[in-house]
Amino acid sequence: MVEIVKFSGPAVGLWLCGPLMSLIDTAVVGQGSSIELAALGPGTVFIDNTSYVFMFLSIATSNLVATSLARRDKEEVQHQISILLFIGLVCGVSMLIFMRLFGPWALTVFTGARNADIIAAANTYVQIRGLAWPAILVGWVAQSASLGMKDSWGPLKALAAASVINGIGDIVLCRFFQYGIAGAAWATMVSQVVAGYMMIKALNDKGYNGFSMSIPSPNELVQILVLAAPVFVTMMSKVLFYSLLVYFAASMSTQTVAAHQVMIQLYCMCAVWGEPLSQTAQSFMPELIYGANRSLLKARMLFKSLVIIGALSGFILGSIGTSIPWLFPKLFSHDPLVIKEMHKALIPYFLALSVTPSTHSLEGTLLAGRDLKFISSSMSTIFCLGSLLLLVFSSRGYGLPGCWFALVAFQWSRFSIALRRLTSPNGLLHSEDLTGYQLEKQKAA
Repeated sequence: MVEIVKFSGPAVGLWLCGPLMSLIDTAVVGQGSSIELAALGPGTVFIDNTSYVFMFLSIATSNLVATSLARRDKEEVQHQISILLFIGLVCGVSMLIFMRLFGPWALTVFTGARNADIIAAANTYVQIRGLAWPAILVGWVAQSASLGMKDSWGPLKALAAASVINGIGDIVLCRFFQYGIAGAAWATMVSQVVAGYMMIKALNDKGYNGFSMSIPSPNELVQILVLAAPVFVTMMSKVLFYSLLVYFAASMSTQTVAAHQVMIQLYCMCAVWGEPLSQTAQSFMPELIYGANRSLLKARMLFKSLVIIGALSGFILGSIGTSIPWLFPKLFSHDPLVIKEMHKALIPYFLALSVTPSTHSLEGTLLAGRDLKFISSSMSTIFCLGSLLLLVFSSRGYGLPGCWFALVAFQWSRFSIALRRLTSPNGLLHSEDLTGYQLEKQKAA
């Protein structure tokens, strides 16, 4: 328990910084204009949720680095970092170009042509923040490499500095210079570039070259793809479901869209407190499952500790997270209609948030054990069923509460299926035969 807290405590800050930046944008912009607040909904979804598509880079880096360190192969660690940094840079430049060429079209499709004011403001936000894509993805690789080395303090310092820059920038540009949503975007973009540089510097301080990049060979690329493809499917299922929530909310009134923007940003900020449990599993489990001194008994002990901490965290986060929009809604909007819509979703908001940390700990264990086929297939199935439920609730006029109850079903299904898999007698934490979970086995298949 103590070892988990020492690692995951600082790691909380890493996952808080991203949603915190968007939440700061939401709070500052919301004080000036309900239209720009509504525009942050599709704007932040297009930037933040799209970035989660590339979470496979983060997970692949952490997994490969932790596994190589378990084999005590420092040269292999450096080589893997170099090729993943190159892939991150290529993906970042590609996303920057995509945003410039197709950003307005995608926002129009997502939001609806009738919301011209919202689309214009959202596109301004997206185009400015999109300039940081290369720095974001390269920084993610460097951050995940440090986490794979069981260091969470170095990346935390980088993101703490970025959050301060973002907060000050928002206040100066939005409140004093009245730049509105554009000012919020510039502040966030600059802070993310600074964070990316500091992540690389933190990696250099540990004796690795964070500026070294190598083009992967075909075999190396295949190996990364074998690990990344199921992770990509898993992350895409999450991203698409959260995007559908905003899509169905966007079909309602402007006040409903604004209320959902506040609620989803608060939810994301609270939910990321469970991400360090997933990262803890990905950093510590490979050594216990695949390392030179493997011990499934210790792996099960770690798993139990993660679940217990997740359950306690879920209850605390659910209680605190729900009290903010309930008791202090005017922190985000003074519009009584927006506040009324926020209060309608409080119960499903609590139910969805309370199970999230435990779900992260379970899925992090599955990723650490490379039970990739199961987690990708189960997540895609849950996504399809959850989307169908969301469609039914929306078509029957259940409004914003219907969207959030669909999220409740989505989250609890993920938790239940992952828990059953890991507690099975034939699961990776109980079976001595792990050939079915080996990366080489999957590659051969």
